[in-house]
Amino acid sequence: MEKNVLVIGGAGYIGSHVVFELIDQGWRVTILDNLSSGLRQNLHPQARFVEGDLLDRALLQELLREGYQSVVYLAAKKAAGESMVKPELYCQQNLGGGQVLLEEMAQSPSKNLIFSSTAAVYGNPQYLPLDEGHPTNPMNYYGYTKLSFEQNLAWFAQLKGLRFVVLRYFNAAGYDLRGRITGLEQNPANLIPLVMEALLGERDELRVFGQDYNTKDGTGERDYIHVTDLARAHRLAAGHLNQGGENLTVNLGTGAAHTVLEIIQEAEQISGKKVPYKVVGRREGDPCSVLADYALAQEKLGWVPKFSALEPILSSTWKAYLANQAQS
Repeated sequence: MEKNVLVIGGAGYIGSHVVFELIDQGWRVTILDNLSSGLRQNLHPQARFVEGDLLDRALLQELLREGYQSVVYLAAKKAAGESMVKPELYCQQNLGGGQVLLEEMAQSPSKNLIFSSTAAVYGNPQYLPLDEGHPTNPMNYYGYTKLSFEQNLAWFAQLKGLRFVVLRYFNAAGYDLRGRITGLEQNPANLIPLVMEALLGERDELRVFGQDYNTKDGTGERDYIHVTDLARAHRLAAGHLNQGGENLTVNLGTGAAHTVLEIIQEAEQISGKKVPYKVVGRREGDPCSVLADYALAQEKLGWVPKFSALEPILSSTWKAYLANQAQS
């Protein structure tokens, strides 16, 4: 049976890596993307590309009628800080777009959904590592939109026969290890892209928010996961659903945390350059430490992170930034 998947948001940073992984493993992929943040240069040459918006109900109906074995839903606004300033944008894109998708999938032959969620649904950690049983209490509107969709999806599964795997990412980072994806994430707000911009002189200095946390060097620490490991989890989730597997919600992280200063030091080692940075006050809402318990993903999907040590994350990112600079 042919393995056939629709990837919504497949031209974006994570989406493009998911598409390459699926095609590498023999899947036939259709991408739906409005290119608001995705890039044509990151489209896989063997993927069918449909330029369009998730909110275009007629287009979505037409695509879903084709009967995909799995739908991967990655299209969403994802900057936590921005979500607190422009909640209406996140309401329209994340909640509105998600609702259209659920309604149309319920009426179509395409019933299996893999959803790109986030560790932001947990909020401030009450204990570490975070497992899937940790209370959900988002600290920003972005996290709320993701949790709201998760809850809606569970209801549609119960009432309309949808089947799902929810993947709660921790800090996605890195680039394709074979160097095939060089279009950079648009308007990044995460630490590692900002470190790269500082290394290349595109940013005068990097701001480090707080050095008085209870960590090994006083800076906040996070669980970073290579985007290639994330992509493999989507492919395993699609296989799980195609084989009749149960509905799942699982964490994708490594169970190890790295501080801001460790990231800076490793980036300096790899690039041979210094990162200009300045320590400033803490940001409101930033937890001290975040790290994942991924045992459930290992048990249910056979997934473990393979490429998520700091060196492959930072070296693949540095190569992508250098390649992009050479092209421009």
